[in-house]
Amino acid sequence: MDSLMIGVSGIRGIVGTSLTPELLTRFALAFGTYLDGGRVVVARDTRTSGEMIKHSMLAGLLSAGCSIVDIHICPTPTASVMITELGADGGVVITGSHNPIEWNALKFMGADGICLSEEEGRRLLDIYYKGDFTAVDWSGLKEIEESDPLAVHVNKVLANVDAGLIRSKKFKVTLDSCNGAGSVITPQLLEALGCEITKIHCTPNGLFPHNPEPTFEHLEDLCQTTSAGNFDVGFAQDADADRLAIIDEAGRYLGEEYTLALAAMEILSSNPGPVAANLSSSRMLDDVAARWGTKVVRTKVGEANVAAAMQAHKCVVGGEGNGGVIDPRTCYTRDSLTGMALVLGLLAKRGKPLSVVAGEIPAYAITKRKLATSRGKVAKILAAVKAAARSATVNELDGVRLDWPDRWVHVRASNTEPAVRVIAEAPTAAEADTLCDKFLALAQKAVA
Repeated sequence: MDSLMIGVSGIRGIVGTSLTPELLTRFALAFGTYLDGGRVVVARDTRTSGEMIKHSMLAGLLSAGCSIVDIHICPTPTASVMITELGADGGVVITGSHNPIEWNALKFMGADGICLSEEEGRRLLDIYYKGDFTAVDWSGLKEIEESDPLAVHVNKVLANVDAGLIRSKKFKVTLDSCNGAGSVITPQLLEALGCEITKIHCTPNGLFPHNPEPTFEHLEDLCQTTSAGNFDVGFAQDADADRLAIIDEAGRYLGEEYTLALAAMEILSSNPGPVAANLSSSRMLDDVAARWGTKVVRTKVGEANVAAAMQAHKCVVGGEGNGGVIDPRTCYTRDSLTGMALVLGLLAKRGKPLSVVAGEIPAYAITKRKLATSRGKVAKILAAVKAAARSATVNELDGVRLDWPDRWVHVRASNTEPAVRVIAEAPTAAEADTLCDKFLALAQKAVA
């Protein structure tokens, strides 16, 4: 079924169609077997399907001999923090992330709080497909604990910024949490930072008021609210609060690409060092890194790949251009709360409007498109893209990325949807649109 995606980064599907209790319980058995029992943190976002999925997971994990710490509804990065804080052996986050409400998914994490690597994911899939699961008898069944994780995560974020300076500025902030997992914890963080908050869609009921992907076309309410008042910044999260998009004081959508660049500016200003990002992230990050004489390590898309590169190269910050900031002082997972705190810290230090601070970063235009298609057709698309390279530099680390002196295009299979993503960056929006549309049409022709 095209709506079911099983891969090394986890599983995604449409609830009741491809994502069923039977499949979920088998995956829980596989993960429990992979961990050889052990202590597992279980978390979820606010989707109404989350409770059903959680109980399917609990049954499988308990049957495999695991003990469980249920931390209920919380962001994905909060789960990452708690895995390491509790010394757990791993974790499962039940979240469809930016996918529409009918979808849900499982993210599997190791004892380091990082999503499983490709090699680890393949080992888990091997157990799942073979069906050789551990199954304990009644005497081997362990308990389910409960823990409140929100204050732990908030305090870790606060420890990594000048909270006193930020509080002194009394920033006025708008917040759209899309009624997702960030709806409760994010106001707690912003209040701890002395912000005056106007909340939009911060009821954690899982009834999304718009598509949860924090892109321009989904954030009209936030942009209008921010432009209508005397606000300093607007923040938008996806359903599991690992991604952050930013609105400036005039209500202008800066977007997700600026999130990592601005966060990097704040960290590098006091702690210069290597930076990591995936191949689909903007060149803005390279310009920011160059200002402090450091380098950007490029990786395959996926936070586990970025986290691995950060550890290998001792990076001080990293992330992805989809609004995901990774600060290793908090956790090796994309974290919108960290992103907010770092941006507020930058504004507090600079004493200038966000539009002015963002304007110091060389501007590019980035266009993102996707083509719904089956996995079996991806190879044809990539071959067509590579054949059209001509004078470009070709990078095949993750799909095909073509680079020219002042622009690039990246075509790759999505990790989260049955689709191919086409992302292009160029000096102007018109040029980025043209480049992106050219390769989208090439992809469509390849599978026609």
